[in-house]
Amino acid sequence: MDLILWRHAEAEDGLDDLKRALTDKGQRQAMQMAQWIKKYLPATAPATLRILVSPALRTQQTARALGWPFVTVNTFAPGATPEGLLEGAIEGMPPQGAGQVLIVGHQPTLGALASHLLTGQPGQMSVRKGGLLWLRLNTSHPHPTGAKARLKTATLLAAMTPGLL
Repeated sequence: MDLILWRHAEAEDGLDDLKRALTDKGQRQAMQMAQWIKKYLPATAPATLRILVSPALRTQQTARALGWPFVTVNTFAPGATPEGLLEGAIEGMPPQGAGQVLIVGHQPTLGALASHLLTGQPGQMSVRKGGLLWLRLNTSHPHPTGAKARLKTATLLAAMTPGLL
């Protein structure tokens, strides 16, 4: 299974965290990254890619740059746990672990999840605003008992930031 972790693009400062909108620069970052994602996903992606998005306005706006349907997952809001993201990503996937999931979310949760998947240890990876990490999860679960039991290893396929596009 491929797991794409996309951090929301640059957002305005504000008091209500869930209502912070993207800046003009953030809108451009989201569009640039959306084009990059579309370039590397298979042609079937609009129908097969599961896109899971935090309820925060800035993540919703970032995801809309793709122009594809997505699902808002309230438990992916700022302050979510890495374990919660992983459970949400794996839930509903076929037993062989095939498929692709894109999560549009927040730091430090995305970086903590990536660090755990790549090293097996708690830690933190930096994911810049508008940037993404594309991981390949090697899963195996004859009898699913949760994400941790299913996950064997992960490989980093790509790390991209809008400044590199």
